[in-house]
Amino acid sequence: MAESAVPSAVTLSGWRKSSYSDNEGADCIEVLDHHPHGTPVRDSKNPHGPVIVVPAGAWGAFVGAVKGGVFGVG
Repeated sequence: MAESAVPSAVTLSGWRKSSYSDNEGADCIEVLDHHPHGTPVRDSKNPHGPVIVVPAGAWGAFVGAVKGGVFGVG
């Protein structure tokens, strides 16, 4: 079974802020590209907190929906 969570984000490096995050510092998520088990996602306000790892197919569908305006952005 693929890893679905990382207990501490400090164990990973190379995070980038989502281009859809608020530039004022609120409502921000960060993602990590090229992880072997999917796309790790964390709350930028809690960089040492937990991380979820979203399977690649599900992450691709989510990003496509955001870009397609399904959630009212994009």
